[in-house]
Amino acid sequence: YHLAIIMDGNGRWANARGLPRLAGHRAGTENLRRILRACVKHGVKILTLYAFSTENWGRPAEEVRGLMTILEQVIDHELKELHEEGVRINHIGRPAGIAPRLQKKIKQAVDLTHANTTLTLNVALNYGGRQEIIDAIRRIIQAGIQPDQIDDALLGQYLYTAGQPDPDLIVRTSGEMRVSNFLIWQGAYAELYVTPTYWPDFDEIELQLALNHYASRERRFGLVTGQKSPSSAPLHPAPPHPTPSPDTR
Repeated sequence: YHLAIIMDGNGRWANARGLPRLAGHRAGTENLRRILRACVKHGVKILTLYAFSTENWGRPAEEVRGLMTILEQVIDHELKELHEEGVRINHIGRPAGIAPRLQKKIKQAVDLTHANTTLTLNVALNYGGRQEIIDAIRRIIQAGIQPDQIDDALLGQYLYTAGQPDPDLIVRTSGEMRVSNFLIWQGAYAELYVTPTYWPDFDEIELQLALNHYASRERRFGLVTGQKSPSSAPLHPAPPHPTPSPDTR
């Protein structure tokens, strides 16, 4: 599986308990460890988490600072164990705009775990689906590729997730019925599962329900019942071109 999760509802979880919103975000990060273990147990090979969108910078400054501090603490406290468990960490999103200290910690995590194979954890931080497509187009132009050479497969090679299959299942917690600019290219044929459960309460039982929903679906990729369809989403190899500078990713 490639499972993608829109981790929503931390603030509402906190409000329902009379707690500050940052308490909800801390509870949400504590849940990451449980869900990571459950994903490994249930055969998930790629887990993509929507941690912070390009639009989230518009939230109150205190909340944004608190979120960035929490992310730093997660790296400091969890990286060693994640590495020992074979988790490969990958950042998807624009580095520009992220504080230099956090950028450095992210790079250290990516470099340390790059050879791990148990599970790939894509952390979507300062991520926007539209922005990702814009960045891919810029990279294609920089590579000197002619317009008549561009197709779905080629553009996929220039996305942040190049080299990975598209998501099989996108889960959104908190009951909101929208994808919020998340993996809008890669998720074209993903199955969608929405649960009213807030992210801090999304446990292994909830994960199993989502995976059961996915297993019950027939993925036709635009075909009709009975036609042979791909067994999984397509794989986009990485492009044979230099990695872009952080400012253009």
